[in-house]
Amino acid sequence: MIAGLVGSLTGFASSFALVIAGSRAVGADSAQAASGLLVLCVVQGSIAIALSLTYRLPISVAWSTPGSAVLVTAGAMTHDFGVAIAAFIVAGILLAITGLWPWLARTMTRIPTPIAGAMLAGILFPICIAPVTAAVQLPLLALPAIVVWLVLSRLAPRWAVPAAVVATAIAVVVAAGPDWTRGARLAPTFVWTTPVFDPLVIVSLAVPLYLVTMAGQNIPGFTVLRTFGYEPVPARSILTATGVGSAVIAPFGAQTINLSALSAAIMVGDPHTAKDRRWVATVTAGTCYILLGLGAGIAGALVSASPPILIESVAGLALLGALITAVTGALEDPRGRIVAIGTFLVVASGIVVAGLGSAFWGLIVGAVLWLVLRTGRRSAAP
Repeated sequence: MIAGLVGSLTGFASSFALVIAGSRAVGADSAQAASGLLVLCVVQGSIAIALSLTYRLPISVAWSTPGSAVLVTAGAMTHDFGVAIAAFIVAGILLAITGLWPWLARTMTRIPTPIAGAMLAGILFPICIAPVTAAVQLPLLALPAIVVWLVLSRLAPRWAVPAAVVATAIAVVVAAGPDWTRGARLAPTFVWTTPVFDPLVIVSLAVPLYLVTMAGQNIPGFTVLRTFGYEPVPARSILTATGVGSAVIAPFGAQTINLSALSAAIMVGDPHTAKDRRWVATVTAGTCYILLGLGAGIAGALVSASPPILIESVAGLALLGALITAVTGALEDPRGRIVAIGTFLVVASGIVVAGLGSAFWGLIVGAVLWLVLRTGRRSAAP
């Protein structure tokens, strides 16, 4: 139970600001962003409880942190939240289809690592440099959080990002004064947003959102379960449940949900609990997420009172580990480094061409480079 409590608290505190920032970047107001966080917590917690009880496995479900990063960098594509909602629905449907159609699931696992890793790294990079920008633009607000993060990264790494979030929250409340909650809905409220289907945005937002959710969360999450000896993994049920759940809750402002890879290891690898009882930790975590959702209104008000660069700064600190993992994976094979760098540069550029964003074009460039430089060549030592 302790592992579930720690996993849920660190998972929520480390990335809730990124979830809200992602929604705001694509046009959500504070009420819509808070509604999305609320419904995410309730539904991902409920699905984790249901799957864990059904299969007696430690199945941890969470929002797509890489997906939120996609949204933060996608603001140039749309500021109409209804259009973004439609993209969330399509991404959820794609996740569900992946669970129902084994061929698509196998295809996803065959995306070359230099392309998948570089695409994720390119999405994360603009956010991960935000602490540098914030330290220059808002030193009194940003530097305390960075210092707290640095000290705890040395002393207690698991709590470094949550502590930085707390330090940022204190700085924002002090700077904003007693009126920081003015106009905000502090009580948990569900807000409906009607989806608006725009083909260009669906291609440039839903497809990258689906790909990074699969490559950055679901596939590593399955690997974590298998690494700790949990076989067979009910991949079909997990993908179908999280995909359908994502599509259903999207109109309430929610982004995609998935099998957790970032916090799963905390619960799956708990040395103080027998292996066949570790599912209790994910049930505990699911319950905690439902309760944490009740504070979504306060979280939304806090983010609304903060300068956007400050929220991106905290998100950047939270995503440094993911960036390191993505870059390391992308560049691991020397023969794929040109492919990886080309993909990374296009994605990180933030370009929008013909209404399609940089993540889409980075994927296309990576595929072309792979076909030209790697296809048909015999494997040889560098």
